[in-house]
Amino acid sequence: MTYTLITANRNYSSWSLRPWVLMTMLGIPFEDRVEPFASMDNHAAFRAFSPTGQVPVLLDGDRTVWDSLGIALYLGERHDGVWPADPDARAWAMCAATEMHGGFGALRGERTMTVGQRVTPHDTSPRVARDVARLAELWGEGLTRFGGPFLAGASFGAVDAFFAPVAFRVRTYGIDVGEAGARWVAWMLEQPAMRAWEAAALAETFRETSHEAEVTATGTVIEDHRAV
Repeated sequence: MTYTLITANRNYSSWSLRPWVLMTMLGIPFEDRVEPFASMDNHAAFRAFSPTGQVPVLLDGDRTVWDSLGIALYLGERHDGVWPADPDARAWAMCAATEMHGGFGALRGERTMTVGQRVTPHDTSPRVARDVARLAELWGEGLTRFGGPFLAGASFGAVDAFFAPVAFRVRTYGIDVGEAGARWVAWMLEQPAMRAWEAAALAETFRETSHEAEVTATGTVIEDHRAV
């Protein structure tokens, strides 16, 4: 039976990108179901298919699996390649992915994902600067320890998927994540799955007012490559 993965708008939905790019890159078949954001708070509508009122959600027959981390853990029990086979790399990848899942709140809040735009931030708060420094440190550690080009070694896995939205953010806001981090971002953005997600984001003509306002509150939009 093929999975159904429920996600939201390609331009905005960073949490949706994680399982989508993971399953696409690993060749795990799924039906792609998009439920666009109608507003900043879509809880009531999304409760029809998600116990949390949020996306992403994975449907496996009669079973509902929710949250990007829950989905990664579920898939990791059923498919090779989600986590590295090497025990050291596996432990590091799991810790790094869960750190992204539970942390980096300032980066997410003050550098919202907008795939199709380029933005010059008004300023950089100390909390964002701290998150960016940790990103550079963490990515540099993984790339050095395990040899790259992906964060935990030669193969793409869940840890790369969890930081995939940050790759778009780095480009959107011109974030300096160090030399090693910049190489990983460039490598990720060239992956076919990431290019496919970006193409879909650029093709979207839908605009959600609250998400757009978040971007303009953060900085000055200098480029917008999205379809009119």
